[in-house]
Amino acid sequence: MKKETTSNKESTSELEENIVVELEKLRQKLEELWLSRQTEVSKKWDRTLPFADYFVDRWRKAELLGFGEGSSVYDNSLIIGQVSVGKNTWIGPNTILDGSGGLTIGDNCSISAGVQVYTHDSIEWALSSDNKPLDKAPTIVGNNCYIGPNVVIAKGITIGDRCVIGANSLVLDDIETGSKAHGTPCKIVGKSCQE
Repeated sequence: MKKETTSNKESTSELEENIVVELEKLRQKLEELWLSRQTEVSKKWDRTLPFADYFVDRWRKAELLGFGEGSSVYDNSLIIGQVSVGKNTWIGPNTILDGSGGLTIGDNCSISAGVQVYTHDSIEWALSSDNKPLDKAPTIVGNNCYIGPNVVIAKGITIGDRCVIGANSLVLDDIETGSKAHGTPCKIVGKSCQE
């Protein structure tokens, strides 16, 4: 019995060593692949990306999500629920698109890095000790909109076509078509373009 136990221990030890060796080989291959992709992306676009973005095609991901033709979305974007995105829209890195209450983003939009768009909130749920459901309402971003970095758009908001929302804004009220707006809370400060 003692002999058998020793043999099993040696077998387990050899297996563990083999796994460690194979994992190290895999790590080296991934590092080589990463370095190759990093060099290629750096030469082509003069940028460095998070690891997964070297391997996930942004346009293919958008296509798989049913977004419009020519749209792209970074791999590190969090997408929840029913999110509809039109054509030629760019969804930047580190964004949150909450479609749990229905989110629509139009054509030709630029959704900058760090933008958070919500269609629900949990205020009443939290205050009621889980006795009330999440509050949900559809949110809409029109066509040809620029949403600046780190903007937060609350549930139930409609942003009209051709709007510019400045960086770090908190959008709590609807923004009418053709507006330029910014601030916390976000306020309309002018027209986005000549019509």
